Amino acid sequence: MGAPVVDKAPQAGAPEGRRLRGEGTPWRERLFQLGLWASLSVGVIFLGCLLVYIVVKAWPRLDARILTNFPDIIDPSNAGAQSAIMGTIWVIGFTALYCLPVGILTAIYLEEYADPRRWWNRAIEINIQNLAAVPSIVYGILGLGIISRGLGFGQTVLTASLTLSLLVLPTVIIAAREAIRAVPSSIREASLALGATQWQTVWRQVLPAAVPGMATGSILALSRAIGEAAPLLLLGGLTFITFNPTGPDSAFTVLPIQIFNWISQSRAEFVSLAAAAIVILMVILLAMNSLAIWLRNHYSHRW
Repeated sequence: MGAPVVDKAPQAGAPEGRRLRGEGTPWRERLFQLGLWASLSVGVIFLGCLLVYIVVKAWPRLDARILTNFPDIIDPSNAGAQSAIMGTIWVIGFTALYCLPVGILTAIYLEEYADPRRWWNRAIEINIQNLAAVPSIVYGILGLGIISRGLGFGQTVLTASLTLSLLVLPTVIIAAREAIRAVPSSIREASLALGATQWQTVWRQVLPAAVPGMATGSILALSRAIGEAAPLLLLGGLTFITFNPTGPDSAFTVLPIQIFNWISQSRAEFVSLAAAAIVILMVILLAMNSLAIWLRNHYSHRW
């Protein structure tokens, strides 16, 4: 019988195997990982303590009054945020009505029809990337100078919606483009090979496959708009309104502005009111983000 054959391959690959199992990791990498986990832990603990503090402060006013009553400076015990809640719904609803069709159609044009060799298409892409990083207060100045005063819309729901639409439009375009780009090119090629036109391919094949990504990006963009206060304050959003908006030409207030108004009051009762309004705003944001996660998981495709 011959001598047994000894396989020395595991010995040759031992350092790689130890590295894959976490053994023999350089101390700098281990130190970076520990620092990262420590930073994340501190951030989560701080956020949790902040949320607990807000809920404790808001607990005395987390009842039906905060939803059904209007603001009241004289008697804080009966004050509520109904006008701010309804104003937030009106403003965000019109913001979605304005920015989502424009953003999605722009993304379709840039991904499916635009020639990247043309200078104007490259200019559009560069401007979209730059506008996504512009501070929100700049959009407030733009809305005040052009929409409110230039077009004569005044301090209305329409002005606020158009300004917030400009704010989140670059985010909607970028998210929609990424969703369309993620659709495999083989789907387009198969549709065109079967005789479909380019628009039929986009409408019946590309867009249904890109809906989860576009819906997620759009909802997250609207979640950013719902928490903006600086551009609306610059537009002249009223801090004390005792009526609900009745149309796009109505005066308005929103939850961030109402929170700002209550925090600036001197009496301690308004602190609980502001904390309760913050909890309502967080619940709305969590609901929107949960809807985005559900849409992404329910309608996502694996290619």
